[in-house]
Amino acid sequence: MTATQTHGGREGPSGNSSSGNSPAGGCAGAARPRLSLLRIAEMNLGFLGLQFSFGLQQSNMGPIYAYLGADEASLPLLWLAGPMTGLIVQPLVGALSDRTVSRFGRRTPYFLIGALLCSLCLFAMPHSPALWAAASLLWVLDAANNVTMEPYRAYVSDRLAADQRPLGFLTQSAFTGLAQTLSYLSPSILVWWGVGADAVGANNIPTVTGIAFAVGGVLSLSTVLWSVLRVPELPLDPAQAAALEAGRAAPGGALGDLWAAIRDMPAPMRALALPMLCQWYAMFAYWQFVVHALARSLFDTADPLSAGFREAALLNGRLGGFYNFIAFAAALAMVPLVRRAGPARIHALALTVSGAAMIVLPGLADPWLMALPMLGIGIGWASMMGNPYVMLADAIPPERTGIYMGIFNMFIVVPMMIQSLTMPLIYRPLLGGDPRHVLMLSGALMLLAALLTLRVRPQRG
Repeated sequence: MTATQTHGGREGPSGNSSSGNSPAGGCAGAARPRLSLLRIAEMNLGFLGLQFSFGLQQSNMGPIYAYLGADEASLPLLWLAGPMTGLIVQPLVGALSDRTVSRFGRRTPYFLIGALLCSLCLFAMPHSPALWAAASLLWVLDAANNVTMEPYRAYVSDRLAADQRPLGFLTQSAFTGLAQTLSYLSPSILVWWGVGADAVGANNIPTVTGIAFAVGGVLSLSTVLWSVLRVPELPLDPAQAAALEAGRAAPGGALGDLWAAIRDMPAPMRALALPMLCQWYAMFAYWQFVVHALARSLFDTADPLSAGFREAALLNGRLGGFYNFIAFAAALAMVPLVRRAGPARIHALALTVSGAAMIVLPGLADPWLMALPMLGIGIGWASMMGNPYVMLADAIPPERTGIYMGIFNMFIVVPMMIQSLTMPLIYRPLLGGDPRHVLMLSGALMLLAALLTLRVRPQRG
């Protein structure tokens, strides 16, 4: 069977290549067969389910914690699950996936297992009987998402030729925007379909939230299955498989690989550390406090059991759906811009408009006017989910893609950990206990991240 044969309408391992390129599986120096736009979309479809899950967390975990009795200042500590599991799981899973040899591929076993666990947790979350149960489930859910995330990113990098990577990662970003649009809007859509906005369970969690999480549970697994069945990983040739088998027995194993990769980190990747610190501190704080800020700005309430707070949560879903739709469109529009101007300049511009939007948002008292800053936040979010990975993929050795994608996730989760640990300390003394001030601080950090991004210089791995 040749690499270009198709079966039942599904492309074989090499996509639409017409030549006899040897399958690389992400190894250095090997040519990857080119994929059609449809195949690039299908290989990224799993991100729809994965990011639907993340969108549900971003828009609903703050309110869920509030419904279960959490103190406002302690919210960041309850969000520690994401950064902690990301810090531990993603680099190790990335390193392990680089060294894995199985009949299903190098990356596929990891994101299938992660997607299954994620699906189970999404079904269980809205039925949490107490705060401790929801917090515990979030730890498992985030661990599952992190098992999936970096092998999935490495799979995309493995599968695409260098000149198709911007399209691949920005398509991934587009699916992120589409998935989070749907996840943010799903409670409001259910209300429009007749589910009561004030219908709540015994734990005070709205019924619409429970249904939205069930939809996420279905999408999490089904979309990943579609991607791996339609666009399977490239097979390793016998010499590459033998080298990986030998490497697995080497002293130190995955931990040794991890330390060596940190020691040899390319200069552009190091330069991304500071802008990533600022932008992810800002975005994490925004997700945690935006509903509380809207409740104060529009409904003059800080009571999470009030009708005004539930309406603020639904409004945040609509606004978040809008900015994620903008992210979906902006990611596709950025493809030619990135090719022309480079990912660093486009990313800096996107962060600038996002920062300005966050600063303006808390001062608006009209829900319709709030759509304007959502344009800026959507552009910034599209860039955050695509352009840093374009800069990274061009700088790292192809044979170490998985481990460097995992390490790069530390540039996301460490800022989140710092935010979770520092925000409770500054929330009342420096920010006056007002969530609107948190959003303004986030905007200022986005502007700083834009300036720091301009210091990143391109380099080929």
